[in-house]
Amino acid sequence: MNQRRTFLQKLGLGLILPGIPELTPPLPDFLFPKSDLSPSEYWKQIRDAFPLSKSRVYFNNGTFGPAPYPVLKKLEEINLSVSTTGEYGNSNKERADLARFLNVETEELSLTHNTTEGINIMAWGLPLKSGDEVILTTHDHAGNALPWLNRAKLHGIVLKTFSPKNTQEENFDLIKSLCGPKTKVIAIPHITCTTGLVFPIRQICEFAKNQGIFTAIDGAHGAGTFDLDLTSLGCDFYAGCFHKWLLGPSGTGFLYVKREKLDELQAIQIGGYSDLGWDMLSNPPELKGYVPTAHRYDYGTQSKALFAGVKAATDFHLEIGKAKVEQRIRQLSGLLFDGLGTLGEKIEILTPEESSSRISMVTFRSNRLSSEELNTLMGQAGFRVRLIHEANLNAIRVSTHIYNSEEEVQQFIHFLANTL
Repeated sequence: MNQRRTFLQKLGLGLILPGIPELTPPLPDFLFPKSDLSPSEYWKQIRDAFPLSKSRVYFNNGTFGPAPYPVLKKLEEINLSVSTTGEYGNSNKERADLARFLNVETEELSLTHNTTEGINIMAWGLPLKSGDEVILTTHDHAGNALPWLNRAKLHGIVLKTFSPKNTQEENFDLIKSLCGPKTKVIAIPHITCTTGLVFPIRQICEFAKNQGIFTAIDGAHGAGTFDLDLTSLGCDFYAGCFHKWLLGPSGTGFLYVKREKLDELQAIQIGGYSDLGWDMLSNPPELKGYVPTAHRYDYGTQSKALFAGVKAATDFHLEIGKAKVEQRIRQLSGLLFDGLGTLGEKIEILTPEESSSRISMVTFRSNRLSSEELNTLMGQAGFRVRLIHEANLNAIRVSTHIYNSEEEVQQFIHFLANTL
């Protein structure tokens, strides 16, 4: 019996067996706070929804967003159900629910594993030939840069890059100036991973549409920050994930494909449920076509539990209110930006000052210590942040989300003031 217990403990299974105490404590239930609480008390109670350790301050949501208890409980529930019944089902209901959350048609939504997968589908599926131009930024994350670099290497497309400016107007004008007769795609991030700069995507997409240019947006930081409405945004394609700001499970992402663009974005990798039928007995064997939805881009067995967990994450946001989540994110990030501004010449803030050009992440560097030295000191003081090496910035990025507090931001500013 002891060997059995040890084996289950190694697996991390919270099971109850006859004569054996529960191996891991059950996940607690979470009741949403009443809306009549003061803002500080309301957000303090929201913090209780997260198992996130309180022994340090987590300021790295731009890399990974910890899931709240309702998401973890749903994952546990569905995993147990699937393994009990042997019926893994499908994620059709979750796909429809997620489409409503993003304000797109169900037929326009592909379920992926991460943002990079969606970007690869865009990069390889668009009808490009040697010499065609694609506009990117010098601040791209590997997940957006590498798929386009790979296609350029193999197919001879031309990548035109630009360094982001400090205002939405400047960035819009710069992108327009880069477009010419050979420009086929604008493939920029909604929010840069480097400085948290927000591009004016709606205006860019309207301009691109009038020029006959595809818009393929890296939306890694879009879902769960903005009160995101992909239909009104106007882009042709938008790749995102659920494991960052939406606070869903790792291994979950999405690709939005505007309905009228389905037949212009070639499905390269397909499998079960991508097709309208296939026949290996005919001579020659036949593929009868693709389903008339974005389901053509995702295929095969997917995790029912993971996308049920994503649905639980969207429910969590909706219970608070998407607009209220965005307002809180902006409030904390704004408090951080203003606090960093009080440090004067001790630091250089790289995130734009214009409020419409930032939302959830602030990036800076010390004028005295290297970013690596400062990051080490931050870790020792209990702050988890991210080093930014992209674009050779060698800076520190701080991400704040709804589980953070004003007090944590103030502690961070106080730490910097006494360290630098």
